[in-house]
Amino acid sequence: MDIIQRIAQLESEQIGERVYIGMEQKAKTNGGVLGFNIPYGYYYSDGFLYINKDEAIVIENIYTWYKNGRSLGEIAKMLNDEKIPTKKEGIWAKKTVSTILKNPLYCGYLHWQEYVYKSGHRPIVEIADFNEIQDVIAERGGRPTRKLEK
Repeated sequence: MDIIQRIAQLESEQIGERVYIGMEQKAKTNGGVLGFNIPYGYYYSDGFLYINKDEAIVIENIYTWYKNGRSLGEIAKMLNDEKIPTKKEGIWAKKTVSTILKNPLYCGYLHWQEYVYKSGHRPIVEIADFNEIQDVIAERGGRPTRKLEK
């Protein structure tokens, strides 16, 4: 029985490694969406991301508020006070706002691990605005993500 369990464990690990290698190859060749939760601001249909107009307005507001000096905590509080739910109907946290500000998905790119590549979905934020936000994050002592090429 022990030998059978060890063989099953080994096979499970090998499957995981093969999946990882396949996803890495897909990311290297700009192969599209690689398994993630549907991001706030978009909905997913037939293999593509489409803009959710109501949520996109919130994304634009988050970028504007942060650029105009609001903190992550203030933005989260403002969204919670307005009773705007997150994608999973939860409450906003500083980490959620930070993730949105650092995600290149919002300017038309997808990322997986260290790979960032142009995608076919419509952006909500301009690349220049995204890069500017990364500068603001750095100025405030945060850890910005890599800037994007125009």
